Amino acid sequence: MAEAQVKDFEKRIRQIDRRHNKIARGYVQLVERDGLLVPKTKMLKKRSFPLRAILIAVVGFAVFKGVLVSQVGLTSYEARLESLTEGGMVERAGAWLMQVDPFSRGVAEFILSLS
Repeated sequence: MAEAQVKDFEKRIRQIDRRHNKIARGYVQLVERDGLLVPKTKMLKKRSFPLRAILIAVVGFAVFKGVLVSQVGLTSYEARLESLTEGGMVERAGAWLMQVDPFSRGVAEFILSLS
């Protein structure tokens, strides 16, 4: 009999600890009809692949290249890229990343048309 009570007590303690840990991660206090404040756990968002952040970074990088091409000039920019391709592996990787793509060329032409 005493052993069954101990197991029941330990089970209740585990439930209380689990509930406490959930509430510690974030909660919203709700008011019941009788005025009692009851903490409810927040629904945690499922962490997924940050596709939006990657897309913003890629578009931002392309816009940066477009601004750079419009400020330096296309011929000077391509000459600098050629000097990078003659370097080591890191410089060649940088030259590959910084090559002018159609989007950055369009951004550069748009910026130049504003001037």
